[in-house]
Amino acid sequence: ADATLARIARLAPDVADCVVERQVLGPPDVEASIGLTGGHIFQGEILPEQMWTRRFGPRTPVAGVYLCGAATHPGGSVMGINGRNAAMAVLADLAAGD
Repeated sequence: ADATLARIARLAPDVADCVVERQVLGPPDVEASIGLTGGHIFQGEILPEQMWTRRFGPRTPVAGVYLCGAATHPGGSVMGINGRNAAMAVLADLAAGD
């Protein structure tokens, strides 16, 4: 945290004075505090073998049940896109009469 704050301070010299509190959490801390296995906030590693087409799509075999979240394509690193993908699938299915 100190190193990160020092880098930010190069461009914003008074930033350290604005920090009221900070908390540093590593994967074991995340796993212990909120139960994410391995502390994986993206529901899996951000590695090629667990990315792109290897993630779930929004549709499931159960009609009317859709998935969204970090486990779905494209992963958890783009905020909101998983929900948008699910919403677009719902709209497409409704338009098709499914």
